[in-house]
Amino acid sequence: MTLQVVRPGALTTVQDLGRPGYRAAGLGEGGAMDKYALRVANLLVGNEESAAALEMTLAGPELEAGCDLLVAVCGAYMSPRLDGEELPMWRPVLVPRGARLSFGSAKFGCRAYLAVAGGIDVPLVLGSRSTDLRAGIGGFSGRALAAGDALPCGAGAAAPSPWAAAWMAALAQRRAAGDSGRQGSAWAAWYAPPFVYGGGGDGGIELRAMPGTAHGLFGEDARARFYRERYRVAPASDRMGVRLDGPPPVRESRAELLSHGVLPGAVQVPDGAGPIVLAAGCQTTGGYPVIAQVATVDLPLLAQAKPGDWVRFRPIALAEAQRLDLMLERAMRVLKTAIRCRLP
Repeated sequence: MTLQVVRPGALTTVQDLGRPGYRAAGLGEGGAMDKYALRVANLLVGNEESAAALEMTLAGPELEAGCDLLVAVCGAYMSPRLDGEELPMWRPVLVPRGARLSFGSAKFGCRAYLAVAGGIDVPLVLGSRSTDLRAGIGGFSGRALAAGDALPCGAGAAAPSPWAAAWMAALAQRRAAGDSGRQGSAWAAWYAPPFVYGGGGDGGIELRAMPGTAHGLFGEDARARFYRERYRVAPASDRMGVRLDGPPPVRESRAELLSHGVLPGAVQVPDGAGPIVLAAGCQTTGGYPVIAQVATVDLPLLAQAKPGDWVRFRPIALAEAQRLDLMLERAMRVLKTAIRCRLP
């Protein structure tokens, strides 16, 4: 089973949930920027939540199916189409052999995810199939996809689950009976609750954040202004960090800092420049003061902030961030059970 890359899009890579456990050796966890969208897309095609899928940034690719595939698209809206016909998101879709999946520019959000039943079968590197572009490892030869690449699906990664196989058979029957899209596609009538990204509005994206490791280096006025300001996402943003244009918080102490460990969500404040919010592909250490740490539950929102979107921060306590994390995981367990109970 293969997916042929006809057109690669702006930046399309293979990603899973990352490779934890190597930060002490200088290798970050990496993985999908929007792990919520990746997990849901995988559940919708019967995969484990950690299976490898395609992450598409800003503008998506054009792909040709080498065989019948069960797919799901979640995350940013990139006008997905199957042989020119609009393709619904957040649900299982049967893509017939020879059909072409195409994506346009992101209308809402920044990154979309395409999961395939059985997963994307690229080699495991340090326990993960994720692409680390800086290290040049994982994914498809350690790089972004290019025209002409042939992506293996299923096989060594995992064969489609019995649940996925049942849905593929049912949707194939629906297609054969004529109860399908104009181009022979077919999809489930039900869908997972879509996550709506609204970064373009006046209010912007609100990121809940806890005090950072260098919170005390900034005076009370500087901290209050940081949480009061709106920042605009800069074009130089990438998987390593989301750069923000706006007035930088001014710290009271000018003492040099020792390099220290950093994690995705750390809000760094370089001298004389706007804040940088570290993202999934960030380094393992940094020397800039960290004024705040974005709650893990809001990292998918950060992942969907594209250049030009507005971002603002809201302070929360560590206990609240932990409670929100637990709520999300409970919701994911409920969603997983609900999807598995959806039999054709």
